Amino acid sequence: MNNPSKNRESNDFFWPSYVDLMTSLFVVMLVLFVYSFKLFKDREKELKEANGELRAKAIELEQIQRIRESLRRLEGRYFRYDATNERYELKLDVQFKAGRDEIQERDKPALLAAGRLLQKQLRSLSASSRAQNVRYLVIVEGMAARYLYNEASNRRDEQFAYQLSYRRALNLLNLWRQNGLNFSQDKSIELIIGGSGFYGTGRYPSTKGQEERNKRFLIQVIPKVGRMQRL
Repeated sequence: MNNPSKNRESNDFFWPSYVDLMTSLFVVMLVLFVYSFKLFKDREKELKEANGELRAKAIELEQIQRIRESLRRLEGRYFRYDATNERYELKLDVQFKAGRDEIQERDKPALLAAGRLLQKQLRSLSASSRAQNVRYLVIVEGMAARYLYNEASNRRDEQFAYQLSYRRALNLLNLWRQNGLNFSQDKSIELIIGGSGFYGTGRYPSTKGQEERNKRFLIQVIPKVGRMQRL
């Protein structure tokens, strides 16, 4: 015969254990749910940040394209676009006498006209893009022919060539300033002068007898786009 007291004791033991097991499973499931929800929210945040960065880059790219189109206004009599070096540069074939940094009188009118055009176009671009944090870097780079020699040592002197090419660029800047062209007045325009001596990109090849044409300077215009604000 079945013992009712034993069955009752067995039932009394089973149900509390069952409730404890279900409670433990519930706690485990709750913990897993909370953990999964946190992972989801973290992933959602990462995706939003990545999406914001992509949108910012798309806005920046669109703005760069607009700037490039606007800079095309420089192309013409005084400036050209160098596709090889991806820059706008002076089109005038300005020459210097060997070992000298003085700008010849015959070249001054064209250089002044080029400077006025450059300032006018950059101010126009700056006014239209100031809210987008765009600045323009203007580099005036002096150059020297590779066969220059220092008379004192009768050998090629790179230091002399660097100094000479820098003074050529400085003389152009002074020419502009003396005639009312002061690029530093506009905070969105940064003008830098330098000398590349015997080096630098965009030189005429000496192997083709064109080294003489490297006694000149380049004017480069480079747009600088600031960090876009995420939307």
